[in-house]
Amino acid sequence: QVHLEESGGDLVQPGASLRLSCAVSGGTFSSLALGWFRQTPGKEREFVAGLTPSGSFAHYDDSVKGRFTISRDDARNTVFLQMNGLKPEDTAVYFCATDTVIYVGVNCRYWGQGTQVTVSS
Repeated sequence: QVHLEESGGDLVQPGASLRLSCAVSGGTFSSLALGWFRQTPGKEREFVAGLTPSGSFAHYDDSVKGRFTISRDDARNTVFLQMNGLKPEDTAVYFCATDTVIYVGVNCRYWGQGTQVTVSS
C-alpha cells in the first residue's frame, strides 16, 4: 500500500511563492508516476502537474505553465510543487497522487489527504 502525505500549504498574498511537498512511502518510488491535482468546493478535482516515472517528462495544465514546477527527489521519496506568481484563482486544496502508470490522472489509486493553499490579499 502506498501512502502519501502533503505539506506546505499556507495563506499567501497574490504574487507570492510556495513549495508543496509530498512524502511517498510503501512503493518503489522510481517506478511511480507522480502528480499534483487541486480541488475547490463544488468543482471536480483537476490536474495541475505530473511527472513520468523516470522524471524525464513533466507536463502541466495550461493554467499553471510557466509558474509552477514539479520535481522529484528519488533519494527522499518526495515530490515537490514549486508555485510562483500565485493568483487568487490558484486557491484550492492541493493533492498529490501516484500510481504505477506513465501519466497520472484522476483515476490514480493512491492519494494524499490534501493541503490547503489560499491566495488572498
